[in-house]
Amino acid sequence: MAAIAVTGANRGIGAGIAAALAERGFAVACLTRSGRGPEGLDLPAYPVDVTDTAGLARALDAAAADLGGLEGLVNNAGTHLQGPSADFPVGDFARTMAVNTTAVFAAAQAAYPHLKANGGGIVVNIGSYWERLGVSANAAYCASKAAVSGLTRCLAVEWAKDNISVYTVAPGYVETDMNAEILANPRFRAWLERRIPVGRPGRVDEVARFVALLFAEKIHYLTGETIVMDGAQSINQ
Repeated sequence: MAAIAVTGANRGIGAGIAAALAERGFAVACLTRSGRGPEGLDLPAYPVDVTDTAGLARALDAAAADLGGLEGLVNNAGTHLQGPSADFPVGDFARTMAVNTTAVFAAAQAAYPHLKANGGGIVVNIGSYWERLGVSANAAYCASKAAVSGLTRCLAVEWAKDNISVYTVAPGYVETDMNAEILANPRFRAWLERRIPVGRPGRVDEVARFVALLFAEKIHYLTGETIVMDGAQSINQ
C-alpha cells in the first residue's frame, strides 16, 4: 500500500490528520523538523525543514521507497508571523511565504512523480479562512494562505489528467496548543462564541476527519476547491 505524507505531523492539526489517516488504515509518513510523528503513535517519520527544497524532495523519495510509493500528500506545516505592515520586517514576510507557500509548491512538485507513478492521488493543502479576510497586522499570513488556494487551483487544472486531485482545506479558529493561551482569555472566548454561528471554535479531530474523508472517498471530479471549515464565521454578517 502506498503512503500519504503529512508535513508538520508531530503536533496540532498535522498530528490529528496523521492519526485520523492511520485510524482509517492508510500508511502515513510524517515529515517533521524533529523527525518525530504524533505522540503515542508508531508512525514512520522523516526529519526535514520544509524550506529546504532538496531535503524535502529527499524525504519524500525516502518515504516512497520505504512505504511502497505515495498516494497522497498533506501540506500542513506552517508558520504565523505578524506585525503592523508599515514596519513589518521584509525578512519575516519572506519567511512566512517560504514556509506557508513556497514549501507547499515544492512538496507538491516533489510528490508529483510518485503520485503519477501510483496512477493518481490526492494533495491536500492546509490553508486558512483568513485568506478571505483583511486582518490587521497579518498581511504576510493572509497573503501566504491566499496564495495556497491559487496554487491549488493551478495544480488541480494541470494534474487532473494524471488522476491527481488537489484541495485546500481552510480552517477557522481551531483549538490547538499553539493558540491555547488566547482561547483561554475569557473576553476573547466570549467574542468568538458570539461571532461563530456554531457557537465555538473548531476541534482538531473535525479538521482531521474531514481530510481523511477526502482520501477515503477519492472523488476525483471534486478538485481545485478551497473548502472552508470555520463554523460559518467568515460568511457571518
